[in-house]
Amino acid sequence: MAVERGQSHSDDLLRGKGIDALSAPDRNLATALVLGVVRWQILLDHQLQALLKHPNAKLDPEIRIALRLGAFQLLYLDRIPARAAIDESVELAKQAGHKFASGMVNAVLRKLRSSPFRHLEDTAAELALEEAHPAWMVERWARFYGLETARAICRHGQSQPVLSIRIASAGVEEELAQAGIALEPGQLLTAARTVVSGDVTGTAAFSEGRVRLQDEGSQLVAELAGGALPAGIKVENVLDTCAAPGGKTLILAERNPGAHIVAWESSGARLELLQKRLEGLGERVECVHADATELREEGAFDLVLADVPCSGTGTLGRNPEIRHRLRVEDLARQSERQRAILTGAVGAVRVGGRVVYSTCSLEPEENEQVVAAVLASCSNARTAPLEGQIDALLGEGILTAAGGEGLRASITPEGFLRLLPGAFHTDGFFVCGLERLEG
Repeated sequence: MAVERGQSHSDDLLRGKGIDALSAPDRNLATALVLGVVRWQILLDHQLQALLKHPNAKLDPEIRIALRLGAFQLLYLDRIPARAAIDESVELAKQAGHKFASGMVNAVLRKLRSSPFRHLEDTAAELALEEAHPAWMVERWARFYGLETARAICRHGQSQPVLSIRIASAGVEEELAQAGIALEPGQLLTAARTVVSGDVTGTAAFSEGRVRLQDEGSQLVAELAGGALPAGIKVENVLDTCAAPGGKTLILAERNPGAHIVAWESSGARLELLQKRLEGLGERVECVHADATELREEGAFDLVLADVPCSGTGTLGRNPEIRHRLRVEDLARQSERQRAILTGAVGAVRVGGRVVYSTCSLEPEENEQVVAAVLASCSNARTAPLEGQIDALLGEGILTAAGGEGLRASITPEGFLRLLPGAFHTDGFFVCGLERLEG
């Protein structure tokens, strides 16, 4: 209900005290139910609505969610008996004060068991329904990337994302193995691992910050930013414009051990969390409560990371409710803010300095079009193609050989990097490098 009302994100709720108080099996079931229902909500509603006595009837939110929960268990979970799934949904309707609707819930879910859904994916609209994504979103992806790639993006959005970690100190992997944590090597980065089984968050290594949860694509963005300047050029001052939650900031510090890091964050609550996470860096890092759209630090930095707020359409597997909240008109608003941040970032680096611009969006309005607009208005900047940085990361042993090959194939004709969901075990990302020129 909290997600339905827009009061909270599912990821925040599923890491909260209420979930922590459950037993491990109940915690896993609650997570599967919440994320599963939010992921498949569009298709569940389509199937349920067709089975109502009056298909155009408007249901109370509590009844709608009780139906979705039952339908998800009937259609997608194979270890819960059908009778139990139906009975629990009926009971939820009663507990919510809708006893009159409990009979309807029972009847609809029983009909659902014997009403197969015809699977069609021949058009973008059919694919959108089959994979429970908004039609407007899938139609855009099909237009930009082709129907087959749109299908891969959708299927990645419907799957549980892998849990990736960053090994921040020597000996951690052996320590985790002794704690019963099974790991596999990362696909892109030698410091990344995929958790196969076990609870990393319950280990001392996690609580002490020697291992961090972080999507491998997110780690890659920070690695590219941290090594953006050519070898041999000293990096003394680095700015992370939108720093919370701080995972990328830590990698910037790792890559540039002699640099002073300034970390900006516009949210007071997130700034407090950022300060706590970065306190191990001591005086090397300066956390500042500031809005990156108002960046006016002319030529003060050697390197700026502008990992900007965005629509997040590359993260639908991790944040499934985005698909229900985002509207196509939101992209223009995001783009305006992103252009302001990137323009300020270009002004904030010295001549010869570099800016790395990144989003976790798949939308051109937030990616290529933002870069093009800023370059058109800033005659003192040019793109800095990323192929050289990929080669450098390979040479330093930071990238895996297979990862380097895959990343080269993900470079666009303009020299940008586009990681599409499904290409690797990562969220979707866009990355662009810019260089400040004289003038």
